[in-house]
Amino acid sequence: MHHTKYIFVTGGVTSSLGKGIIAASLAKLLQGKGYSVTIQKLDPYLNVDPGTLNPYEHGECYVTDDGAETDLDLGHYERFLDTPTSQANNVTTGRIYQSVINKERKGEYLGKTVQIIPHITDEIKERIQILGKTGNYDIVITEIGGTIGDIESLPYVEAVRQLLWDLGRENAIVIHLTLLPYLPTSGELKTKPTQHSVKMLMQSGVSPDVLVCRTQYNIGDEIRNKLALFCNVEKQAIIESIDAETIYDVPGLMLEEGLDKVVLSKLHLPNNVVSDLSKWNEFLTKFKNPKHEINIALIGKYVELHDAYKSIVESTIHAGAANDVKVNIKWIHSEDLEVDQVPDILNDMHGVLVAPGFGNRGIEGKIKAVQYARENKIPFLGICLGMQMAVIEYSRNMLGFIDANSTEMDANTSHPVIDLMKSQKEVTDKGGTMRLGAWKCNLTPNSIVSKAYKKDSIEERHRHRYEFNNDYLAQLEKAGMKATGINPETNLVEIVEVENHPWFVGVQYHPEYKSTVLNPHPLFIDFIKASLEHYLVENEK
Repeated sequence: MHHTKYIFVTGGVTSSLGKGIIAASLAKLLQGKGYSVTIQKLDPYLNVDPGTLNPYEHGECYVTDDGAETDLDLGHYERFLDTPTSQANNVTTGRIYQSVINKERKGEYLGKTVQIIPHITDEIKERIQILGKTGNYDIVITEIGGTIGDIESLPYVEAVRQLLWDLGRENAIVIHLTLLPYLPTSGELKTKPTQHSVKMLMQSGVSPDVLVCRTQYNIGDEIRNKLALFCNVEKQAIIESIDAETIYDVPGLMLEEGLDKVVLSKLHLPNNVVSDLSKWNEFLTKFKNPKHEINIALIGKYVELHDAYKSIVESTIHAGAANDVKVNIKWIHSEDLEVDQVPDILNDMHGVLVAPGFGNRGIEGKIKAVQYARENKIPFLGICLGMQMAVIEYSRNMLGFIDANSTEMDANTSHPVIDLMKSQKEVTDKGGTMRLGAWKCNLTPNSIVSKAYKKDSIEERHRHRYEFNNDYLAQLEKAGMKATGINPETNLVEIVEVENHPWFVGVQYHPEYKSTVLNPHPLFIDFIKASLEHYLVENEK
């Protein structure tokens, strides 16, 4: 019988220590030893999912094949493991409470008083184990969001305590990620915050099996001995996680520290194979030794918080390594383009990427950027809203429809080249109501995209409410903007290209969600390649 083992990752001292990166790195090492691994994220906030959250609040909303709007950490999981996640990989307190309340309304608790224990904790335990029961995984890693001591995460910690008892300590362990702050005045790393964090965890009935310590400096035997003594953790299970040059260095650093060996030992699993990171290290070598550097303008509305475009940034890194090029992203707020001279801002760019987004703010700046890239033959990639801006720009400047717009921005435009999906006309709720998840798309042979993908049919992930208006398709195609990707079920235009331009592509879907370290997205590879060619031509002048 297949028994799934469970690893719980908690965080202490401060948030944003990188629990997701540690979880993904460990999963990568275990995967390299032949184990089937998946990772899930438990988010303590009361939203049902991040779909309605402002990107400034929570960064990017990541979308899975099955249409789940999830935490951006799931993007890290997929990029590291090269395997898709699903709805079951992201659980929020909002979803937990919603489920319990729905059950109570249906009378499923037989009139009992509904309480945090056992009803909420039972629901959490069920969600934690669902991947193990249905996915046939050897190991499920569960990352608990927030920091030990947060009121919001207490039910999750209690659920973990119960599961450790239910499953047995040979089948479930706890990794606690913590911070060792460095005090310049005394010139030393301090262990006291970690001691307090572990004490707080133990007060909840949970003892960590492994301590992973984030640090600016190497930790020696003295600190390891001290932590082992005061935190009740074996010395060999105290793992140094020193600040890395890039997140992609972390799996190698964890391999050197022996995190995988400690974990397998505690889970009573064989450790007969050395983790194979050869392909991963090939990527790292190319990433760190580029032959050229290019500048890509990333034009968006939330550029102050780079995490709002996390998957796009990582996709350019993957594609850059594939092309032996370092990609320098220039973050440009679309509102700046509305008031400043566009050529002054974009004249040293080798590629222009107009990013996704919602709402009216900064739209005219995006349209100006599209026009500049089109007229100056600079490689252009428009994603979701970026593709829609390309259609609006072309309609205004090549068809003469001066007020062409999306009905999202101007409900009274006489030329609604982008319009609300028919299925959305009567929808008033915001959460989970867009076109979400993977949809098929047929490509036009010999188009830029079909050459990039090297196939004629693809599946890509969507997250949008407004779409290309097919009433304008014939006019746009006659004027030189071709629809080169069509959804076979809905006839939706998913991809547009411009004739007589070296590389101009707008896509309604989100290609960045499917780019991984070992399988960079073909569209990003081709975009970066075209931008490199533009750079080389410019340099010859």
